[in-house]
Amino acid sequence: MAQNTMAAEISEEVKPRSVRVVLMALMIAMLLAMLDNMIIGTAMPTIVGELGGLEHLSWVVTAYTLATAASTPIWGKLGDMYGRKGSFLTSIVIFLIGSALSGMAQDMGQLIGFRAIQGLGAGGLIVGVMAIIGDLIPPRERGKYQGMMAGVMALAMIGGPLVGGTITDHMGWRWSFYINLPLGAVALAMVTAVLHLPKKKAKGKIDYLGAALLTVAITSTVLVTTWGGTEYAWGSGEIIGLIVVAIVSIAAFLFAETKAAEPVMPLHIFRSRNFTLMSVIGFLVGFAMFGGVVYLPLFQQSVQGASATNSGLLLLPMLLSMMVVSLIAGRITTSSGKYKIFPIVGGALMVVGLFLLAQMDTETSRLMSGVYMAILGAGLGFLMQITMLVAQNSVEMKDMGVASSSATLFRTLGGSFGVALMGSLFTSRVTDTMSERLGPQAAQAAGSAQLDAASLAKLPEAVRDAYQHAVAAGTHSAFLLGAVIAVLGFAAAWFVKEVPLRGAGPAQGGDADGDKAAQAPQASLSH
Repeated sequence: MAQNTMAAEISEEVKPRSVRVVLMALMIAMLLAMLDNMIIGTAMPTIVGELGGLEHLSWVVTAYTLATAASTPIWGKLGDMYGRKGSFLTSIVIFLIGSALSGMAQDMGQLIGFRAIQGLGAGGLIVGVMAIIGDLIPPRERGKYQGMMAGVMALAMIGGPLVGGTITDHMGWRWSFYINLPLGAVALAMVTAVLHLPKKKAKGKIDYLGAALLTVAITSTVLVTTWGGTEYAWGSGEIIGLIVVAIVSIAAFLFAETKAAEPVMPLHIFRSRNFTLMSVIGFLVGFAMFGGVVYLPLFQQSVQGASATNSGLLLLPMLLSMMVVSLIAGRITTSSGKYKIFPIVGGALMVVGLFLLAQMDTETSRLMSGVYMAILGAGLGFLMQITMLVAQNSVEMKDMGVASSSATLFRTLGGSFGVALMGSLFTSRVTDTMSERLGPQAAQAAGSAQLDAASLAKLPEAVRDAYQHAVAAGTHSAFLLGAVIAVLGFAAAWFVKEVPLRGAGPAQGGDADGDKAAQAPQASLSH
């Protein structure tokens, strides 16, 4: 009954003419969250030059990532309990406050702290976008908008470094943060004026214990993947201690959630086979995508001599392929209501793409590497939005926020693990190959040079050749690991059940919560 009332209220309050305006505001907010790290990356050398604190440089990114990951599930639950609009607007305001403060930072310590505030808001932006779209648009119709979301992601990855470099060169690094303010203000005004959702009253208290334990678990897990093999050795006391903290806090969190009246992450959502499978596949998608984003430009700069300035453009084949395929898959899903084939095909293409990328060497042309990237991008395109769509369709409307936040969290954690494990393997293989070709002492001396085309050009030919072969060997190992991990996603996709999408007519069976969710009515939006 509550589900019917909620859907009816949404249907009455959301006017068809306002749908495009709302979606535009949501896409701006999503762009803000995704664009930020991309822009800041190119500004970091200038920031360090002015503020100092080189030894704390990594924390500028880590603080943002940690805060985003830790706050994601909490924002999702707050939206479920108190209403999406209020929590989403709050997250935008916090993000803008963090952006303004970051732009005014006077030393590296302040910048790190303000970046954490910015990250807290960013966690709510991504979840808010996904959950609000889940509330407004039935899953059967949602496929039409997948291309928009994939396009925003591609725009952020391609345009981020270019925009960041341009702003830093012509306006100063502080505007890398200030640029968020006018965009955020537009999104804030549009959402406030146009988005009307029914208000909610929480029936229970916030699960503070669960939120605290989950925050500790996520923080320790991300720190393990961030510091392992870089700041500290994998077998060091610090990393082992963090692993122990992660395991204990996860166990305590699972126990606490069974006792909480309003758990921050209700465990019953994992009774749905489809939701659990989408969480696993989403984790693996994050693993492959973020690993590719980090190591593909590095290979092209070091081995193929591409310019670091246009690093975003190097990923164009993968990102365009991802965007186009996501759009096509969304249209087919909307017209047919069928989606099971997409995770299977996407999983297969992801395995093939990663395996082909693992075959690249010093003789591989940019054309061939572009073809390999396009294959990986096609696989990601079939998977990126479908995983969120099926996850949301597998839960009841009252759990839309936690479903969206959980799916987002697993993808984020997958990215952290992907970058860490692929990075560890990459570094180890590069070091070994350099030692084999140059000897330990020569390899160590050469290792002080940066792996980019400008620095390599200054090295002796023998050292440069050794570097290029080492990077190719490291890339081979990293992507081969990605391909092996992606096989798990391909295998998981075969177990997905074709539960009818809401808006596609009466459900014909389902799994656990999935069939109940599929039968729940939802707002219908026409254009």
